[in-house]
Formats: sequence, structure tokens, C-alpha cells
Amino acid sequence: MLFQVGGQGVRPTFFEMAAAQQLPASLRAALTYSIGVLALRRPILHKVLDYDDEFFALLMLVLETHSLRTTEASFSESLYGLRRKAVNIKLSKENPRTESGHSGLKKHQKALSVAFMVVLPYFKSKLHSIYNREREATLQASLWGPSDVRIDDSDYFDSGASHVPAGSLSTNASLWARVRKRIEAFIGDFYPWIHAGNEGLTFAYQLLYLLDATGFYSPGLHVLGIHVCRATGQELVGFQ
Repeated sequence: MLFQVGGQGVRPTFFEMAAAQQLPASLRAALTYSIGVLALRRPILHKVLDYDDEFFALLMLVLETHSLRTTEASFSESLYGLRRKAVNIKLSKENPRTESGHSGLKKHQKALSVAFMVVLPYFKSKLHSIYNREREATLQASLWGPSDVRIDDSDYFDSGASHVPAGSLSTNASLWARVRKRIEAFIGDFYPWIHAGNEGLTFAYQLLYLLDATGFYSPGLHVLGIHVCRATGQELVGFQ
């Protein structure tokens, strides 16, 4: 099944690329909603919602790996009749960067494509969750003061009225707790800058692609040296 957005020639339109890029996010939202509804009757499915990042990353890992192996395109790109092709760059004195054509994807390009489409979004989602928790903790501290103890920051509570002495805690556990807290504080401070830089660079590439100033739709595709092209009829038949 192919979705046609329009356009002619080998180069996909901006709207085709945008639609293919947004499809995984739409798929995740639909799956999360469907599982949430089913969880009302099957409470065991709440475990899936508790680890939705890992569940969706595993699902996309299977889909993207299979799609790249069979069609040389991501799962969403294959639905729009698009294919990934390696860019062959020929160096010369007249033009130091002359594109000489396209070829099939190499094994390392397929592996790195999976990493860019699955692994990096997974870590980005985790970093975003940590940043949200740190932002909520900062807001709570500014409203109620730093003396309040949050439930998720406390080591544990006993069932009685007294707390377990701090000296009984393991040294390794205490060290790991301090290191983890510092890492989360570091992420809370620098993640907005990293996120803004990534979004700004992505927007710049998309704008240049829209203006036909580059053949790379995203920084990741540029790093991998991959162009996304519209598949020909012969390619579509050959991959079936």
C-alpha cells in the first residue's frame, strides 16, 4: 500500500518528506491511545504503558530493520514509495564536491540509519522526561522552598514512624544516588540548549530542502550521505 502526495521526478516533494517523518509519531500516538483503551479491560496492559518508550522503540527497531533490509527505505518512507540511496561524491579541481549519482545502501549505512531512526529518538525521549522532572522539581522548590522532600527523591519510607538511619545505607548506593542526581541536574540545565540547537539545525535543513538548495532533508541524512528518492516502477516491482 502506497500513499501518493504528488510531485514528479526522482526528488520527493517537501510534503512527502514531512509526511513520512511525522508518521512514526502519529503511529505512536495511535498505539498509545489504543493500548490505553484496551487496558481498561485488560489491566495487565498497564505494564506496556509504564514502559511505552521501550515498547515503541522495540517495535520500531523490528519495523525499521525489516524495511531497510527488504526495501532500502524506512518503514514510513516505504509507504510513500520512497527509497534511500547512497550519494556518490566525486572530487575534482573544478568542483571539489560534485555529486556523480546514487548507489545502493551499504551495510553500515543501514545500521546507522536504524540508530538515527530508533536509538537517538529513544534517548531523546528519555532526556526529555528527565528534563521535565527536573523542571517540575525546580518549580516546586521555588513555590514551597527547598526544605520539602519529594517522594521520588527520598530514599524510601518505612512503615513506622521512624526512618532508617543514613549510616545503614550502602556506600555504593549513596554514591550512585549522588552521581545520578548530578547527571539529572546537568541534563536539566543543558538539555534546552541541545534541544534548541537540534531543532534549529533541522529547521534550517528543511528550509533549504524546500528551497531546493540541498538534497538532504535532515542533518542525519547528510551525516550518513543518503538521499531519499522516489522509487521507480522497476524498483517497486523488484522489491515486491
